[in-house]
Amino acid sequence: MIRVLSLVALLCVPFAPAMAEQGTLKLLSTGSASRGWEAVGRLELGKGSFCTGTLIAPDQVLTAAHCLFDSTTGAMIPTDQIEFRAGWRNGRAVAYRGVRRAMVPPAYQYQGADKIARVARDLALIELDQPIRLPQLRPFTLDTAPVIGETVGVVSYAHDRAEAPSLQDVCQVLERAADVVMMNCAADFGSSGAPVFAMRDGEPHIVSVISAKAARADEPVSLGSLVDHVADLRAAMKARSDAPNAQISRAKGAKFIRP
Repeated sequence: MIRVLSLVALLCVPFAPAMAEQGTLKLLSTGSASRGWEAVGRLELGKGSFCTGTLIAPDQVLTAAHCLFDSTTGAMIPTDQIEFRAGWRNGRAVAYRGVRRAMVPPAYQYQGADKIARVARDLALIELDQPIRLPQLRPFTLDTAPVIGETVGVVSYAHDRAEAPSLQDVCQVLERAADVVMMNCAADFGSSGAPVFAMRDGEPHIVSVISAKAARADEPVSLGSLVDHVADLRAAMKARSDAPNAQISRAKGAKFIRP
């Protein structure tokens, strides 16, 4: 069982207080440094907030479910107020896309009392209004859950590094319980939805999505949702593909099974 002393969701909102990060981060602020990571982008949300999102298909972006809810009202953010900026760096993106629809798990509760259970379901799949088909924007592949002790890496934006992503290429999985992993990867406001990568067959594959930062025995840690069940969201979105443009939906009938 994962036990933490405190847990904070990482949606970036204006004037969010700074919180300490741990670990070494490499700012991907130049074209050469960011090469290969352009499919990670900034997800603009409503009035000045943002999260991190990642292209996993030409027309699909993976992020955290809580990013799609207004942190003040708890209401879902209208899709016409969401924009994906792929490879955002120094005021420009490789591609800009609006959002057609977004899907969150049926059991996800934005204001649920059980915070760890909320993290376990904190995934969202976004369908873009137009596919992104550029050679430098290769969608990332999803893979199976990491194991305790496995080395992973994270590419993310945050409130104090909002104009370019940062790469932490070495951090570890500390614990795993059900659909939640605890890592010593750096996380801060804006990191929500950031992809957690593991090297599989020599290529970085997404194995988790950053959901929250926490403290364990006074040490900062990050909590991630597993991506094993993104297939359920994809199936639900495909089933609704003929529906008119909608707001955020819950994947009706999708089943989330503990491994």
